[in-house]
Amino acid sequence: MASVAYTLHNVFAVSPKAAREIAAIHRESENRTTPSEAESRRGSYIDLEQYLKCSQPAGEGRNQVEGIVGSSPALRAVLDQVRTVAPTDSTVLIEGETGTGKELIAHAIHTQSRRRGRPFVKLNCAAIPLDLLESELFGHEKGAFTGAVTQKMGRFEAADGGTLFLDEIGDIPLELQSKLLRVLQEQEFERLGSTYTRRVDVRIVAATNQDLAGLVEDKQFRMDLYYRLNVFPIALPPLRLRLADIPMLVAHFVQKFGGRMSKKISRISKDDMAALVRYPWPGNIRELQNFIERAVILTKGDVVKMPPLPSETLTRMQPVTLRDAERDHILKALEESNWVVGGKHGAAARLGIARTTLIDKMRKRGLSREIAPGRSAS
Repeated sequence: MASVAYTLHNVFAVSPKAAREIAAIHRESENRTTPSEAESRRGSYIDLEQYLKCSQPAGEGRNQVEGIVGSSPALRAVLDQVRTVAPTDSTVLIEGETGTGKELIAHAIHTQSRRRGRPFVKLNCAAIPLDLLESELFGHEKGAFTGAVTQKMGRFEAADGGTLFLDEIGDIPLELQSKLLRVLQEQEFERLGSTYTRRVDVRIVAATNQDLAGLVEDKQFRMDLYYRLNVFPIALPPLRLRLADIPMLVAHFVQKFGGRMSKKISRISKDDMAALVRYPWPGNIRELQNFIERAVILTKGDVVKMPPLPSETLTRMQPVTLRDAERDHILKALEESNWVVGGKHGAAARLGIARTTLIDKMRKRGLSREIAPGRSAS
């Protein structure tokens, strides 16, 4: 597991006291402690209140991003991209692992755009049966197919003037991709069972946890649709690259679930917080949120009672995707070359690929020197 050290240069918008606590947590999480040392630290607690002010939505005024907690360089880079692209009508492709908050970013793009007063419509392409997905997207006329007893408006019509968020875009079948491409290019379509062409004004924000470029190479995703979606890509970093945000997220979720359960929980032990920072969180923010909810359920006093974290052995047993394996391989080459990309001894040469190819892969996978564990921002 990569070192979880994180310098104070990478902690923004944190009070001095909170910053000292974060630094201490990261130092302690790297050190192995004996049972006697752990016993001597027992009763040493962190006041969660100091992190709540830091966990407010990032940004100010109209640029405030509601529901997004954290201030790490990796997250701030993403929010800068959101603020840059939001005022435009350009298509955005959000890439990231499961549980990293892709829907929140999509909603932030909508709320900071000129379309914020119009609908924000969501569709999870993986959750709709393939034979119904076309109807969900474009709608249908009465009698268009067996079971179509009434006329139905599709998601594109519902999002007219606003934003349509297509989650898990990689799961759209090939036979539908050509129709989706037409809507993106021409802003027009026909309902199932109709010959009447309808025009809409819809901005598309798509999201995926798959490697779309790889799907294109495998002939499972249309190249022209990929390029049409990939106008402005945003790569969301996994939680393991946002270490400075974990204490803020913990405080935020403790307050959220504590309020729902009418519990006043204000502290957590340093050992428990260090364990939360040390854990790799393969399920990202969603996993952390569910874990803290379970902890709040178990808590009876004002100190968070932590349930056992999944063992590292169990975490390693989880399947590794090809995208994750490639990402880890690239990260290893970058660390071995001291983050030098080009040149005879650079990471690109080590990997046997062109410098520009490596830079593109780093961008798509959210890899940069600034967010590397154990490094301060350059």
